[in-house]
Amino acid sequence: MIRGLAYGLALLLWAGGAGACTVDPASTMAYPGSVTVDGTTQGAIARAWFDDPVTRYRHFVLGRRHEPETLWVDAIGNQGLCGHALTLDANHVFEDVAPHLADLDGDGTNEVIVARSHLRQGAQLAVYRWTGTDLTLAATSPYIGRSNRWLAIVGAADLDGDGAMEIAYIDRPHLARTLRVWRYADGTLTEVAAATGLTNHRIGEGHISSGIRACDGGPEILTADTNWTRLIATRFNGQGLTARDLGPWSPQALDAALTCS
Repeated sequence: MIRGLAYGLALLLWAGGAGACTVDPASTMAYPGSVTVDGTTQGAIARAWFDDPVTRYRHFVLGRRHEPETLWVDAIGNQGLCGHALTLDANHVFEDVAPHLADLDGDGTNEVIVARSHLRQGAQLAVYRWTGTDLTLAATSPYIGRSNRWLAIVGAADLDGDGAMEIAYIDRPHLARTLRVWRYADGTLTEVAAATGLTNHRIGEGHISSGIRACDGGPEILTADTNWTRLIATRFNGQGLTARDLGPWSPQALDAALTCS
């Protein structure tokens, strides 16, 4: 499961294996809930967070009047390099709860997955990769096409077991309510499946209510149905998406399902 961690929990998890670091999120970060920690990947990006609030994109979908323009990462074990920042141009902001970390190409280094938005063209999925010295934009999905249109990332996993990683998000969770799955391969994003009638966010909430779990039978994407009454598990078999009803929706039901309870 890839989800934003609370700041205090993030630092607690980080303290076990980080070593010395020249950048402390507490000293720079305007988004205390946006730290993402990956405790499983060594010698690579294991922490990421947003910084530098700006007010140029007035969407307010996440319940705040500003969005970050800077992405920070820590690259562990890379000749002592710790903190590195990437700042967007004046036409973009990061419109996300937290950066998402996953090794999409199997090279042992996490990529950073984010929703970023253009002032006139709306949101897109963006993947950044670490070169050893810098963050570079590796791949993007098309923009939704107009301002104030958003996507809410669920997470990333090898959903169909073929060795390639997929990224799932809800396209316009308040309007289109469409689950889209994109495969990342050879530095390219390709849409491989879509299904309507699913959502993972309500306007004004500062969190995204979804995730990917790996229980018996392979990975499943967990979301709500359109009316927020049912918890839905969706699987990708390489050809399409199939959904099943897990019961009544509630945050507690989602948390239990994500831990395979």
